[in-house]
Amino acid sequence: MRHRFHALCPYFAMFPETFAEYWLDKLTNRGNVVLDPFCGRGTLPFQALLMQRKTIGCDTNPVAYCVSRAKTNAPDLGRVLGRVDALEAAYRPHRVRAEAATLPVFFRHAFHADTLNQIVYLRRELSFRRSDRDCMLTAVLLGALHGESNTSGRFLSNQMPHTISTKPDYSVKFWKEHGYKAPERDVFEHLREQLAYRYETGKPEGRGIILNMDMRDLPRQAARLPRTIRCAVTSPPYFDVTNYAEDQWLRLWLLGESAQPSRPGFSKDDRVGSVDRYWMLLTDMWRSFGMVLARNADIVIRVGATRLGPKQLVSGLEGVARVTGRRVRLVSHTVSEIVKRQTESFRPGSTGCKVEVDCHFRMV
Repeated sequence: MRHRFHALCPYFAMFPETFAEYWLDKLTNRGNVVLDPFCGRGTLPFQALLMQRKTIGCDTNPVAYCVSRAKTNAPDLGRVLGRVDALEAAYRPHRVRAEAATLPVFFRHAFHADTLNQIVYLRRELSFRRSDRDCMLTAVLLGALHGESNTSGRFLSNQMPHTISTKPDYSVKFWKEHGYKAPERDVFEHLREQLAYRYETGKPEGRGIILNMDMRDLPRQAARLPRTIRCAVTSPPYFDVTNYAEDQWLRLWLLGESAQPSRPGFSKDDRVGSVDRYWMLLTDMWRSFGMVLARNADIVIRVGATRLGPKQLVSGLEGVARVTGRRVRLVSHTVSEIVKRQTESFRPGSTGCKVEVDCHFRMV
């Protein structure tokens, strides 16, 4: 059975656990340390724990950090359910109505009034950075915050994609044109149901190290990191494909950020704005690898782009690897077509990213 933590929070632009499992099995043994500097929703770190590896994940996106930390540092189910009971007992709707009323009109169309009050209350009370219990509850809430409203009550919002947050004006117009109304959901009960479902496959032994930072800052964390990291498996942001600050704006709001998506040109996700900046990002990735990985380290990189072909990606990765100051050899690479592209679900007819490249390097 697939472990149910894997789908804790649907996420756009992610690799499947089968990709992580394959390379972990091929390149590592039990007890080895594996690194993912772009860990996203934590697929690699979590799969590593399931396979009795030690794991380090890093991501600049707070949503990614919360979900990855929840999966790799999961508290016992009873403790999390006890926290839900305590939160529900302390909930007083009248104390949050004024705050909910100040939110943009999008929120009044996206959520039933009672559901929105509960979400606003939990946004105020949950401390996902300081508490493992709160981190798990926040991650479950992030996964349920928006999605297809006709899918057996799995999501809390009006009709939306479950991998990205659509823009407010577009959403409101769409809901009005189609006569969609936000479903009434009891968030506390929903949390209990989702927790029971997710924990049915248990939780892994051990804990992962998850860092909410840019991977360029990893060398500064050297004192916190094992000196025996001999494997890195990762997938940097695909060029010109997604921007987390825009695509995840509603989830970011739940974590305390703005109630509006970032305006173009003002996004915090500044890593993939042009071809030159993209190669600068990958250069910095290699520089970090050179400073934190042990000798004879294996590095697996899955990458894709809309305006760069496979040959350009492979040769480019080989070229920028020189900044490590160490000998880096390309062991193998494969090119695969993306058959079922996620962009088709919310951007029909888009060009998108059609292929992805997997490169296996060894660094001496």
